[in-house]
Amino acid sequence: MAKLMGPRFKICRRLGLNVYGHPKAMKRASKGMARNDKKLSDYGTQLLEKQRLRAYYGVLEKQFKTYVKKAIKNRGITGDLLLISLESRLDNLVYRMGLASSIRQARQMVNHGHILVNNEKVDIPSYQVRVGDRITLKEASRKNPIFQDNYLNRGSFAVPYVENDQENFSAVYLRIPKREEIPIEINEQLVVEFYSKYV
Repeated sequence: MAKLMGPRFKICRRLGLNVYGHPKAMKRASKGMARNDKKLSDYGTQLLEKQRLRAYYGVLEKQFKTYVKKAIKNRGITGDLLLISLESRLDNLVYRMGLASSIRQARQMVNHGHILVNNEKVDIPSYQVRVGDRITLKEASRKNPIFQDNYLNRGSFAVPYVENDQENFSAVYLRIPKREEIPIEINEQLVVEFYSKYV
């Protein structure tokens, strides 16, 4: 299965943003910011923001373009709809609930069958979780010390649209998030402008 790979720290430096949330990546990202402060064309600024958003969620170009097309076709603010679709991915919500330390790890957990949605195994990272769905770590996987450490030390992961039940290693997707609640530094309007010429 295709996935976004590559050295995380180099990607953060190139994008000038810590898209992976790793503490060590912060220094690399700040070094990249100096380079990205150079005068960019409108196209260059839009392209950089698109690459940042893709890196945040670990989505390849073809799949990302599908999310953009869907957001453009639906009623509402295109940028907000795009972020909501990405935020509702199963791998992202596994990360948001604190079971994984990164999107990459969350994707791996889903691929390997560790995650249940409404008590059914789902091994598709891009699966769109609906409001009210319950995400649970499979009981046999709860003894894994990596997952335990991630979940029990998840204070910084808390978002208001995901309600955690730590005792049962589960969470409910409570509601569609508001834009200001989504914890990413991005100008999604620039991403929409980038694709408006091609989609």
